[in-house]
Amino acid sequence: MELTSDEFSLKCKQNICSKGPVVTDNTTGEVLCGSCGLVLIEKVEYTGPESRTHDMEQYMTRSRTGAGVSLAMYDMGLPTVISAEGKDASGKFLSSYTKNTFNRLKLWDRRSKSRSKDRNLKIAFIALDALKTKLAIPDMVIEKTAYIYRKALSMKITRGRSITGLLCAALYAACRQTDTPRTLHDIAQAGNINKKNLSRSYRDLIKSLELKVRPFDSSEFVTRISSEVGISQKTQRDALNIISQATEKEISAGKNPMALAAAALHISCVLNEERKKQADIAKASGITAVTIRNRSTALRKDLGIKI
Repeated sequence: MELTSDEFSLKCKQNICSKGPVVTDNTTGEVLCGSCGLVLIEKVEYTGPESRTHDMEQYMTRSRTGAGVSLAMYDMGLPTVISAEGKDASGKFLSSYTKNTFNRLKLWDRRSKSRSKDRNLKIAFIALDALKTKLAIPDMVIEKTAYIYRKALSMKITRGRSITGLLCAALYAACRQTDTPRTLHDIAQAGNINKKNLSRSYRDLIKSLELKVRPFDSSEFVTRISSEVGISQKTQRDALNIISQATEKEISAGKNPMALAAAALHISCVLNEERKKQADIAKASGITAVTIRNRSTALRKDLGIKI
């Protein structure tokens, strides 16, 4: 298909040509003189849309660039795709000898992907994609998780351990390093594994890889609890102020950050006469009502808050 192009201010250098139009051939990617056919520019980059695709195989065979490189893919987004159409780049059918050669190459390609390491990564990253959806994890944290898991696999820490358990431990470590507020309970529930086993795998991972993580700040959980319960902005600010005072006086040291955030919100709701059930806060935070009451009593006593 030939289209007249107005985006190139080009002129044919042949003296015999009149001022004819400059034509772009989208099939060959060339810019031609409309009068004599002289090629003015070769292989112009096509800036049109990608071909319409309906599945991943069509996307990989029709797209110009393919998917982006990512550590969260078992092949890091750099797969080898051998088409089954039996045609070359120009659309001509392959000879029977060449076709048989490529069939053998496809067979060896499939066999190379069935190694234990690749199979481990496939299973792990399928589970990681499911965890990303369940917990609404950002892509940055997913990439960090994949990096930690690949490092653990290269150091053979995965031997004798559950793939899902070690992956969840890597995810929790990535959340701690990127200050993403997700608790052990959240990840254990989403991964359908025991919380104690997850905690043990996390400690082993931190020790083996020598990862540096810092404890969660209780203020990071205030917005999360408030959005589920429906607490006002003023009450949230007062809760953050209570947490800040507790941190300054070192009252929060060694305390569960989620429990401290829930207790601060409970106190703030009472002070602002915002009627929120303690059971609702307990359900949103995953902390028992008894723990919230005990932590609230301790905060009021240590900070001198009168209700």
